[in-house]
Amino acid sequence: MTVTVREAANRLVEQVQQVVIGKRAATEQLLAALLVDGHVLLDDVPGVGKTMLARAVARSLDLTFSRVQCTPDLVPSDITGISMYDQRAARFEYLPGPLAANVVLVDEINRATPRAQSALLEAMQERQITVDQTTHRLPDPFLVIATQNPVELEGTFPLPEAQLDRFLFLVTLGYPEADDEDTILRIHGPASVLPETLTPFLDARAITSLRDEVRAARVGDAVRRYVVDLVRATRRVDGVELGGSPRAALALYRAAQAHAAIRGRAYVLPDDVKAQATAVLRHRLFLSADAQMRGRTTPTVIAEVLARTPVPAEDVAASAS
Repeated sequence: MTVTVREAANRLVEQVQQVVIGKRAATEQLLAALLVDGHVLLDDVPGVGKTMLARAVARSLDLTFSRVQCTPDLVPSDITGISMYDQRAARFEYLPGPLAANVVLVDEINRATPRAQSALLEAMQERQITVDQTTHRLPDPFLVIATQNPVELEGTFPLPEAQLDRFLFLVTLGYPEADDEDTILRIHGPASVLPETLTPFLDARAITSLRDEVRAARVGDAVRRYVVDLVRATRRVDGVELGGSPRAALALYRAAQAHAAIRGRAYVLPDDVKAQATAVLRHRLFLSADAQMRGRTTPTVIAEVLARTPVPAEDVAASAS
């Protein structure tokens, strides 16, 4: 039986919440990224469930999964794989690395050196890797879920702008609400519930069908122009040295389609754009040193842009047609 994006999202949230409590929005973001060929960077302090969430979502997908634990001594071949000479066959054989999986968890990505981080660039953008001048296609679907700790500086290597731009979303989990934290203690206190107890329910064929539904979500002229206006406005804000690029606009467009489909609609509203704007744009804007010293942050800049940019009075009936 074919499921809709909304049904898949609800089931995924229901299942993940058996392990990770109170992270519905973040779970939906991971599904949205999967359905629009994006990647997700989970950026938050230790202990809020970043790795557990990534593992729980991956376990719910009937896809191949691998994990890279980043350390300063990681080298590119540890991620991409190597070519090894087979004496019996008298030729080189490619031995795939952890990138040759549908879902790849890159844990503590900012602990890897820039050389190792760069090994991810081609994979994330082109869905391929090159080893010894030979290109190898990566499986489809392909999703990278990376985690990083923003408050730890010793022994870390900040991601360059080009690397950050390859992530569709930058998601922060935050501390749980009091009731959620109480539930965490009740469920995990006696014995931790691991993601391995979850049952996979979405395979590659189902995901292809869900992707088609997302792509079919209609974006009216007014809403499309709203996306353009928002991204262009980020380039004119005081204190912003680098605003959103055309790639950022395309990312926001696709993310809004996924948000609409998850909400059960076949058309995109301005509210879908606004709901995804912070996660899509916050890591793509770069503030001047003076703005940072004055306490300005990219989320506050995005909030200002959303408040100042006129919202189109999109006719719902026209959008649905």
